[in-house]
Amino acid sequence: MEKENKEKEVNNKKIKTGFFKKVWYSIAKIEKYPDMAAEGLGKALGYLVKIVFLLAIILCFGMTYQTYNLVKEGIGYLQNEFPEFSYQDGILSVVSESEIIISSEDSIAGKTIIDTKVEEEQKINQYINEINESGEGIIILKDRAIIKNSAVAGTISYSYQDTFESMGINRFTKQDVINYANSAQILSLYVSVFLTIFIYAFIMYFLTTLSNAILLSFFGYITTVLARIKMRYVAIFNMSVYALTLSVILNMLYVAVNFFIPFKMEYFQVMYIAVAAIYLVAAILLLKTDLMKKQMELMKIAEAQEIVKKEMEEKEQNKEEKEKEEQRKKDKEEEKNKKQKEKDDVGNEPEGSNA
Repeated sequence: MEKENKEKEVNNKKIKTGFFKKVWYSIAKIEKYPDMAAEGLGKALGYLVKIVFLLAIILCFGMTYQTYNLVKEGIGYLQNEFPEFSYQDGILSVVSESEIIISSEDSIAGKTIIDTKVEEEQKINQYINEINESGEGIIILKDRAIIKNSAVAGTISYSYQDTFESMGINRFTKQDVINYANSAQILSLYVSVFLTIFIYAFIMYFLTTLSNAILLSFFGYITTVLARIKMRYVAIFNMSVYALTLSVILNMLYVAVNFFIPFKMEYFQVMYIAVAAIYLVAAILLLKTDLMKKQMELMKIAEAQEIVKKEMEEKEQNKEEKEKEEQRKKDKEEEKNKKQKEKDDVGNEPEGSNA
């Protein structure tokens, strides 16, 4: 009964291991990986969802902050330099003979290209390549805006119709935008941007991190084969999720710093995977060491048991020999007493008995 209660207490402790404690264990206590992996696939995926959620939140706050600065900068540019424009039923129209290009030096959002007359996909792809080369930028087309941020792989496309309809906006002009930007209603834009980016960022980062965990788990499986450790694949996958923790946190810092000091780390993705791989291999090798220690302990116990067994057998054998020796002495003594008795009986016969 006491044993069952202890097992329940241990299981409850495992279940109550909180998210932040797991983050700490994943970074500083590699020896805890097998215990966390043993909690199951559901716990590992739940942990992955939570850590990706934090990453997406940081990205959303950063991009919302950038949007705020962009709006402030854009209002001044709209009032003084930008040509007239209007929006109606999902289509934006800018009164300009050719595309408008704002260099990254003149805009906090990076290189900005405005062309509401372009129809050819080839030309649009050319614009996308241009902002990809510059690292950050915005492309304003007639039906959508394409945003490139250095903290995000690829580009994000926003449909005007989907975005503005959710806000109840069907038409506006340049003056309407200026009035809107100077009113309290602009908060709804920031909320919309935050939610839109969060949904996109969460899905993107979750799929990316999940694919990295799968890739890492195959590497871990190969490591277990080379290390001659028998492990279920799901346990290796769970350990891979926890091994990605430090890499994801470094990615959070990289994203956060980029909003204030834009820079590009060329081999960040390589470092991202390398750090996680080091953690996973270290956890597997540590597990291998623990298994070897346990095997050595079992061998020592087996040897001790063998020694005790031999000693017991020797004691048993000595006891049997001693008992046999005592029995022989007893038999000799009885034989001697018997002969002495017979001799005494012969000596005590009556004298007349021979007559």
